[in-house]
Amino acid sequence: MNPVESEKKPDPEIVAGDLVGVAEQGEHGHHEALYDRFAERVREIFDAGQEKSKEAMEKAMESAREQLSAAGEFSAEQGEVFKRFMHRDLEQTARDMRTLGQEAKERLHPARLGAGALSSMARLLEATGLALQSLSRKAEDALHYNTGDITTAGTLTCTHCGQTLHLKRTTKIPPCPSCHGTEFRKGY
Repeated sequence: MNPVESEKKPDPEIVAGDLVGVAEQGEHGHHEALYDRFAERVREIFDAGQEKSKEAMEKAMESAREQLSAAGEFSAEQGEVFKRFMHRDLEQTARDMRTLGQEAKERLHPARLGAGALSSMARLLEATGLALQSLSRKAEDALHYNTGDITTAGTLTCTHCGQTLHLKRTTKIPPCPSCHGTEFRKGY
């Protein structure tokens, strides 16, 4: 099944499932599988460690890159690219968490919930939301996705024409099927 669906003017090539040439498709799937392998190894290393911080995640990414590169699964340069992709995806997750925190803050606002335990929980969630908002703002400027990048499943919106692409799995980002733009914003 095709990893990309378009909401606007369907491109016959995409509808037919021929996103890239047959020769490229094998390599395309290979890079995605390598990224998934890298992400899985990062998760294993991070979960095995006791520390759960940004620094611990960075160490897990570097360790996974070194291990998989030493094992010959990909080059050191490719590992650096995968690390960059993972940083970007984690920053997107932080942005999504900020949105969820904001929604929780609005829904659990003390004026709506009244006094007591729910009010205390709302204040706690508000503080958490503000912390996530701060983290997300720092990552916001760095979040952009380009044709040729590999990313996980989600929705990409072309920054040029607004075309929406639905990625069903980890995939290499194609040019916009509508305007052939190369820069996207991602949502889930």
